[in-house]
Amino acid sequence: MKRIVHRILVGIGRQIFALGFDPRAILTLRHYPKYLRHKREWKSKGGKITQNYMILGDYEDSAGKASGHYFHQDLLVASFVAGKNPKRHVDIGSRVDGFVAHVASFRKIEVVDIRPLPPSKHANIHYVQADLMNPSQLGKTDSLSCLHAIEHFGLGRYTDPIDVDGHIKGIANLVALVESGGTLYISFPIGQGDEVHFNAHRVFHPKTILTVPAIRDAMELKRFDYVDDAGDLHTDVSIDDAVGQTHFGCGIYTFIKK
Repeated sequence: MKRIVHRILVGIGRQIFALGFDPRAILTLRHYPKYLRHKREWKSKGGKITQNYMILGDYEDSAGKASGHYFHQDLLVASFVAGKNPKRHVDIGSRVDGFVAHVASFRKIEVVDIRPLPPSKHANIHYVQADLMNPSQLGKTDSLSCLHAIEHFGLGRYTDPIDVDGHIKGIANLVALVESGGTLYISFPIGQGDEVHFNAHRVFHPKTILTVPAIRDAMELKRFDYVDDAGDLHTDVSIDDAVGQTHFGCGIYTFIKK
């Protein structure tokens, strides 16, 4: 019963967030008296105020966040690319202001996404708007990444067509882009089993990807890392170590094409 209630409350919370309202913002109102004190002190010292722009949440914020799916996967995989120094690196749908930016700081990266991307003045970023479900003249590459993107394929969230098997087809197309001996870095949410949280994303059992025909037949797993529910990174471990350990973690897989 408690689990059912928890799932209902989590679901309601996600819907509220999806509408653009963060209930946690209400809790920051307890800092309003401190804000007023600081404002009075500022004025008493001769300070001028051009416009009121009240920020209350930062009174209790930390210096930053060094945890979570994107923080860990983007830095980790960028370091893998740096270490291997491939002839060509192509990325499919990963975060531009995270992973792509990390890689572009030290080498060229080709970015492919179904969505438009404003022109970049950074010479190391080359953008191609394309749908991986219908790949066109992307050519082969010795290094390919797709981080926290494959779970969305076929759900329609990013204007793509509804396709129940979108992730399977997407993975097959990823594998087809990698040349023999090349590397595929792929990550996605992992949990207790295979789930669809429509229309946000899918969540996979950590071992499900090993049963996908394109992976099973053409790829060899070289390394597995994962981020747990607390946002902490577990490096270079067995997939078995992650089984049953997360409800919404992030599996980071490094495959080599046979």
